[in-house]
Amino acid sequence: MSNLKKCAVLTMDCLDDFEAYDHLLDQPLKTLGWQTELVSWRKDGVCWDNYDVVLIRTPWDYQEDATLFLNVLQQIEDSTAILENNIDIVRWNINKNYLQELQSSGVTIVPTLFLTQFNSADVAGYFEHFNVDQIVLKPNVSANADNTFWLTKQNYKDFTTELSKAFERREFMAQPFIESVITEGEFSCFYFDGVYSHSILKTPKNGDFRVQEEHGGRLTLIEPESKLKQQASHAIKQLNEIPMYARVDFVRLGDEFAMMEAELIEPSLYFNMDENAAPLFARLFAKRMAEKHNIK
Repeated sequence: MSNLKKCAVLTMDCLDDFEAYDHLLDQPLKTLGWQTELVSWRKDGVCWDNYDVVLIRTPWDYQEDATLFLNVLQQIEDSTAILENNIDIVRWNINKNYLQELQSSGVTIVPTLFLTQFNSADVAGYFEHFNVDQIVLKPNVSANADNTFWLTKQNYKDFTTELSKAFERREFMAQPFIESVITEGEFSCFYFDGVYSHSILKTPKNGDFRVQEEHGGRLTLIEPESKLKQQASHAIKQLNEIPMYARVDFVRLGDEFAMMEAELIEPSLYFNMDENAAPLFARLFAKRMAEKHNIK
C-alpha cells in the first residue's frame, strides 16, 4: 500500500442527498498504482502536501461560498499536490460569462442575455427581447439548478420577491425557455484529457425542466448524433487548455445543438452509465500524471 501514489478526491461534508459515482474510480486507479481518499473541501487542517494529486469531484455546495472554495483551491495549488482541474480552469469556468468567450470562438450557445443588476421592471423586456412567452433566469455562479427560475408571461410577476432575493447581489442570465429540454432532454458529452468517453441524455420528470437526478431527471446512455459530437469536440478544442475532465451540455435548437454549459469544475461524470468510462478515465489520468507532471 505504501508504494501507491495518493489521490485526494475532493468532495463535500455530506453527499447523502446527492448521487455520486466516483467510488467506481477506486479499483481502476488502484490497479494503476493510485490510492484514492475522499476529502471534504471544507475540512480544516488538511496537509495537501501529503497527496500527489487532488482531483476535484463532488464539492457540490461550493457555490454557497465560492470565495472560500477558491481560497481552498489556492492552498492546494500552492502545495506540492497537482490540482485537477487546475485553479485557472476553475476561475474561468466558475462564472458562466465564459459562454460569451466560447461563442466568440464559434461555439453555438443558447441565446443569452448576460445581466449584472436585477430590476423586476426589466423582466417583461426579456420576453420581448427573445420574442417568446417563456424564459429562464439563473445565476452566473450556480450548481445543481439552484435559483433557476422558469417563468412565463402570465406568472413572472408572482415571483418578484423570490427573484429579487435570488439576484439581489449577483450576476445572472436570461434565456428563452428551450422547448426541447422538455420534449427531448439535455445531452451531455464527456471528455477525459481531451479524449471522448461517452454521452448521456438527461430528461426531466413530467412537469419539471431540471434534468439533474436529484430533481427526478431520467438518464439514458446514447450514441450521439454526428453533429452533436462534432459540436461538442469543437467546443473542447476552444478551451484555453485541455482539462483532465470536461462535460459539455447541449440542447437541440432547430437543426443545430446549442451549448447550455461547459462543466469543468465538479460535474457528475456518470461513470455508472458506461462500464468503460471509469477505466478509461483511470488510464488517461495515470498517463497525464506521468507525461505532464512526471508522477510515475
